[in-house]
Amino acid sequence: MDDILLMDAIERYRSGEMSPQEMIYFEELRKNHPEIDQRAAEQTFFLGEMDKLGERKALRHQLHEVENKLANEGLISLKEGKAKAKIVYLWNRYRRTIAVAASIAGIVSIASGTLISIFSENKVAVITPLVDHKLNQFESKLNQFEHKLNDASATANKTTRPAFEANFRATGFLLDGRGYLVTNAHVVENAHNIIVENKKGDQFVAKAVYIDRQTDLAILKITDTTFKRVTGLPYTFSKTPSDLGEHIFTLGYPREEVVYGEGYLSAESGYSGDTTSYQISISANPGNSGGPVLDKSGQVIGIISSKETNADGVVFAIKSKNILAALKNISPQDSVRLPVVNTLKGHDRVQQIRKIEDYVYMVKGN
Repeated sequence: MDDILLMDAIERYRSGEMSPQEMIYFEELRKNHPEIDQRAAEQTFFLGEMDKLGERKALRHQLHEVENKLANEGLISLKEGKAKAKIVYLWNRYRRTIAVAASIAGIVSIASGTLISIFSENKVAVITPLVDHKLNQFESKLNQFEHKLNDASATANKTTRPAFEANFRATGFLLDGRGYLVTNAHVVENAHNIIVENKKGDQFVAKAVYIDRQTDLAILKITDTTFKRVTGLPYTFSKTPSDLGEHIFTLGYPREEVVYGEGYLSAESGYSGDTTSYQISISANPGNSGGPVLDKSGQVIGIISSKETNADGVVFAIKSKNILAALKNISPQDSVRLPVVNTLKGHDRVQQIRKIEDYVYMVKGN
C-alpha cells in the first residue's frame, strides 16, 4: 500500500472520518498484514504524543495569558498572593460584547482561569455557594447563547450570499472529499466566477486548478470557507475498458434538480472514432455535461462531454482513464486522493442513487 495513502488512511481512521465500510476494510487490512498494523500502531502513538505535547503547550500559554489578563483587570493580585474571585463581575462586564463565538471562548477561558487561579498554589480563597450558583447560571447562559449563535451563523451562510447570475449550468462530481471536483473544460474555461451547488442547495465558490482543452477535462477546487470536508465517497474509478452493451447510468443537472438517466454503452469509441471517449445511448441535455457515467457496480467509467445533435440519444463520454491521467499532471499542491473503497456494488439502483447524489454538484458560472 502506498505510504502516503497509508498515512492518510491512518489519520482518517484515528479521527473517525472513515465511513463504516472503509473502517471495516481498513481493519481487515491491518488484520491480514502485520506490517501495516505495525505502521498504524506506530503512527497512532506518534500522533497521540504530538497531540498531548500541543495540548500542554497550549494550556501553559493559555494559563499565562489568563493570569496576566486577570492581574491587569484587578481581579487577582499577584503580589499579595490572593485571588479576588468576581465571577458575577465578569458576566456583567462581557455580556454586552458577546457577539461572536470567539468572545464566548474568551469568557469561558477567563472563568475557568479564575477558578484555576483560586485553587492554584499561593492563591487560596473560599468560594461561597452564591458564587458557585452564579457560575452555573453564567455557564448555562453561555451555552444557550452559543447554540443560538451557531444557528444564526448557519442561517446567515445560506441567506446572506448575494444572488449569483449564472450564464451557464452544468454538472460536476467529487473526486476527493476535501472539495476537488471534475467537470468539462468547455464548461468553465471562459468563466470568471464559478459556483458549485449540492443537492441541498448549498452553494460554494470554486476555482479551476486544472484545464485540458484537448481531453475536455477540468478539475475544480472548492475554496469557500463554509465548505465542510465530506467523507465516504461511494464510487471508484475504472482503470480498464468497459464492454460494448454494458448497462450504464448517470446523474446530472439538466435542470434545477438532480436528474437520473440510464442507457448502455453503444460504441467503444467516440465521435469520428475518438478512442479517448465512449459513445453511449442515453438521454442527455446541455446541463448533463460533466456528469458521471457509472456501470452497474458503481464504478465511474466516464464523464459526459457532448452529444450528437443530429441523432437522439447519441452521447459521448470521456473515458475515466483520462481523469486518472489528468491527476498525474495536476499541481503537487493540489494532490487529489481518489476514493479506494466502492460501497455501491451489490445494491439496487435506488440505493446506489441515494448514496451518489450528495456527491454530484451543479456547476454554474459567469
